[in-house]
Amino acid sequence: MRDSGGYEASGFGPSSYGSSASQPGYDTESYGTPDYDHGGYGPGGDGPGGYGPPPRRRRSLSLLSHLAVAVVVAAASVGLTIALYHPRSSGSASVAGSQNTSVPGAGAVPSPASSAGSGAAASEQQVVNKVEPGIVIISTTLQYDSEAAEGTGMVINPDGLVLTNNHVIEDSTKITARVAATGQTYAAKVVGYDKTRDVALIQLVGASRLSTVPVGNSASVTSGEEVLAMGNAEGVGTIIPAGGKITGLDKTITASDVGGSATSETLHGMIETNAGIVSGDSGGPLSTMAGQVIGMDTAATSSDSGFTQQQSAGFAIPINTALSLAREIAAGHASSTISVGYPSFMGVFTDGGSSSNPQIQAEQQEQASGFGGFGGFGGFFGGGGTPSCDQNDSDVTVPSSIAQVGRGTLVDGVICATPAARAGMTAGSVITAVDGHAIGAPATLTGTLARYRPGDTISVSWVSPAGQSTTSDIRLASGPPQ
Repeated sequence: MRDSGGYEASGFGPSSYGSSASQPGYDTESYGTPDYDHGGYGPGGDGPGGYGPPPRRRRSLSLLSHLAVAVVVAAASVGLTIALYHPRSSGSASVAGSQNTSVPGAGAVPSPASSAGSGAAASEQQVVNKVEPGIVIISTTLQYDSEAAEGTGMVINPDGLVLTNNHVIEDSTKITARVAATGQTYAAKVVGYDKTRDVALIQLVGASRLSTVPVGNSASVTSGEEVLAMGNAEGVGTIIPAGGKITGLDKTITASDVGGSATSETLHGMIETNAGIVSGDSGGPLSTMAGQVIGMDTAATSSDSGFTQQQSAGFAIPINTALSLAREIAAGHASSTISVGYPSFMGVFTDGGSSSNPQIQAEQQEQASGFGGFGGFGGFFGGGGTPSCDQNDSDVTVPSSIAQVGRGTLVDGVICATPAARAGMTAGSVITAVDGHAIGAPATLTGTLARYRPGDTISVSWVSPAGQSTTSDIRLASGPPQ
């Protein structure tokens, strides 16, 4: 998860998913701060998935991490975020492409089974054969972060409703899902998500008659029970199983994405297992040996000490918890933690600083990045060396010329072809008001805009680096999920 906010009104930051441009960030396992299983970035991914790839490899980690795999294509120069504003009301959810889609309704999400399954234990291959038809490999493009990532998802409705982790789809500008067993690929749209509990629901466009995962009941799970974790391990593009046992219940963990500027989140009620969960497994199923899904792979830990590899611990969100949240999302019940649809999006990079003075915001960014004011050299340039817009955050630095205003939010960059770019806003501008409400620190911009939804028109006032004051009506677009 990102440490400095989301897209748009705040700014864009270095990836919290991976490590560096030359090192994919397989932020798999570790204790204390689990690494999220963000997904896999790697070879393969074009053909159907299946069972039979090489055994899972363990990676040396020192933190408990999310289990998705991502690669940083280009690192950001400053700690930026893009201001995204979460919808608060229920009803139709706005989606990318300026389209609207109605939420599927709570009835589209299955209920847990009456029990965790008491049938005879099957072989590992039999469990894979039963569960894998409902697994999808999720690939995402994080255009504004210059990144790509992969993870896993579970089909819970024949019409293509897929359950996954929020950290698998956050900040994505494009999502595709490939059915592991058949190779059929679909574009996907975000139905909603709960970032505090790391659950997301996406809809495969045009899908029908899909196989679903067999849902179990996590309330019936017992410590010591044999389980099988499945997912797009290390992003190789196929489903790889890993057997183990449940080693703990109702665990509280703190997990994070490792690399760049990672932040962490605390997850409660987790199932602990010694199954070899690795990066790329995020959103994948944790199944009983009766072939019923009782958890969603989310985070894991491991460490190497010299030539001795210590036992790893994996963590899964109980399926009952995940389905309960998915039901709220599907019903369109937005709340302080649940976002329905896509957030509204203006298209500016800002910093997450607390000062209301734009000059101090710039100084803090320079001190943090070490640029000492040598900024503003990215994007497509207009006259005077001021970038008119940026394709992503890779070239965004502290603007060399800043509007001489005592209060407001400094704009570090403007994303091309977004509402802010079309309105003529440029890097170095300072946003001073939204719909007549005074703007100070970046957090005030985010807070003011939080009540708006994609498609809403707002009045934005700003001052350019040249000192020109402008007030323009801006129609908010749909932004990447956070």
